[in-house]
Amino acid sequence: MRKIKHGRLGGGCSDACCLKLEGLSVQLQGDSILEDVSFHLHCGEIVALIGPNGAGKSSLFRSILGQMPYKGTITFSPAGGPAIRLADGEIIGGSRPLVGYVPQSPSFDRGDPVSVLDFFTAATARWPVWLPVPEKYRTRAEQSLARVHGEDLLDRPMGALSGGQLQRVLLALALEPVPHILILDEPLSGVDIEGEHQLLEMLDELRSRYDLSILLSTHDFATLGQFADKVLLLNRRLLKTGTPDQVLSSPEFYETFHLRMGKGGGEA
Repeated sequence: MRKIKHGRLGGGCSDACCLKLEGLSVQLQGDSILEDVSFHLHCGEIVALIGPNGAGKSSLFRSILGQMPYKGTITFSPAGGPAIRLADGEIIGGSRPLVGYVPQSPSFDRGDPVSVLDFFTAATARWPVWLPVPEKYRTRAEQSLARVHGEDLLDRPMGALSGGQLQRVLLALALEPVPHILILDEPLSGVDIEGEHQLLEMLDELRSRYDLSILLSTHDFATLGQFADKVLLLNRRLLKTGTPDQVLSSPEFYETFHLRMGKGGGEA
């Protein structure tokens, strides 16, 4: 795993580009959803967000995406550039960083004739799915799928894709254009073991090739040590931050999930 160096600015990000959340709080209809959440996400780093249902993971994602009002600050510092502050969807001090987002796998009618090419072109070029796709859009889709080694999926029906293949298509879409930050909501859900292994290798390849900041949520704790540089345990507040083993073997993890994992651990 890559070692991330911090600068001298009180744990700041002067030596690497960085997405930084400080004191993030979210309320919805008077209920507290997130309370005083602070962490850093660096370029080239994969951070896994874990927590029980209702912990506020989706609200945290929506805050970063500018889809939900919040208190606190979200700042992005590009390599070699000044920090850009995101303020409830508004930008202070520069241009909004590109954020790619992969939602939880949507379901498709297995009899739906819409192909991957149709889906991709409709999403990126707003081309009607019932019209023949021009060659320039086909080339663009093929090049985008090549980033995730999915060129062979181009003409397949969306409804016939496996969970892992669907994640590849959604990932290719999120990388068009290549973002600064990539957020994935439960990317391992509904993916078989082989597809899960391929997807994790793909994420590792992408973060190295494009120096991406990757933040993903997951309930698959057993795989955290295979891909995550850092794990965030969230339950409205940030309960524990550290390496996969530090978080999985912590009292906070046990109190949240009643599982004993990490080195020497196992299910309780």
